[in-house]
Amino acid sequence: MRRPFRLALPSKGRMHEPALRLARDAGIEVDGGGRALATHCSQWDIEVLFARSDDIPVWADDGAVDAAVAGRNQLAETGSAAEELLPLGFGRCSLQLAVPDSSAVGDPAQLAGCRVATAYPRTTAAFFATHGVQVQLVPIHGSVELAPRLDAAEAIADLVSTGETLRQNGLRPIATILESEAVLLVRAGMDQERREIAASLATVMASVIAARDKRYVMLNAPDAALDRVIKLLPGLDSPTVLPLARSDMHAVHAVVDRRHVVELLAPLREAGARSILVLPIENLVP
Repeated sequence: MRRPFRLALPSKGRMHEPALRLARDAGIEVDGGGRALATHCSQWDIEVLFARSDDIPVWADDGAVDAAVAGRNQLAETGSAAEELLPLGFGRCSLQLAVPDSSAVGDPAQLAGCRVATAYPRTTAAFFATHGVQVQLVPIHGSVELAPRLDAAEAIADLVSTGETLRQNGLRPIATILESEAVLLVRAGMDQERREIAASLATVMASVIAARDKRYVMLNAPDAALDRVIKLLPGLDSPTVLPLARSDMHAVHAVVDRRHVVELLAPLREAGARSILVLPIENLVP
C-alpha cells in the first residue's frame, strides 16, 4: 500500500511555534501541544510528523518524509541532498566566525593553523576550504563561547541571532559563514505526484507569508477627489477603481503594506475618502 505524503515539523525549539502557526494558516490541521508525534491532515490528505529539527534533513534523505520545515543551517551541516523549496521568513540567524575582543585577528586567513571550536564542523570546514585556509576544528556541543576563555580554541563558529551572546562573552565576529532561516524542504527524487503536492504546499505557505504584512483597504471617493485618493494608494500593483450606484462616487480597493496603514488614514480622509475599511488578508498570491 502506498504511504501518504509526509510533512515533518519541528517538535520543539524556537522554530516550533512559528512552523505550527504557518502550517495551521496554510490549512494543515495540527495540534502541536499534545504528546502525539504524528497526525493525519484530512484537508490536505497528508501525514504530519513532529521531529527534532536536527533529525529532519536525515529523515528526508532516508525517504521517510517528503517535505519538512527545517533550518538552512541544518541542511548545510548534515550535507543533505534535500532541496530548499521556499524560505519561510522566521528562525533567521547566521553562523558567525568570532574571536576574542583581545585578539589581533581580523580576517579568516589569519586563523591558519589555529583551533576553531564549533557545533557545525562540516559547514565551518567547507567555509575554510573555500578560502584556502587550514585550521584545526574542535567539535563542541553547547557553550561554544567558552572555548577561547578556556584556551581550548583561538576562535569559534556559532549561530548568532542578535550577537548579544558574543558580546557578553567578550567575542567579536570577523566573518559570516552562513545566513540561515527556516525553509520548506523537499526530499530529492520524489515522483511527480508527490512533487505536485509539495509545490501546492509551497504556494499556499507563500501566500500566507505574503499576506501577513499586507492589508486590504477599501474606501469610497467622490469623483472630484478620485485622482488625489489614488495617488496616495500605490497598492500591490495599482488600486482597483469601481463605479458605485451613485453617479458621482467610485469605490477604491488597494493592497498596502501594513506598516503604512496608520500614516495613510488621515491623508486619505483629507483627500476626500469616505467609509475607509481596513481588512487583514489571509492569503496573497502576487
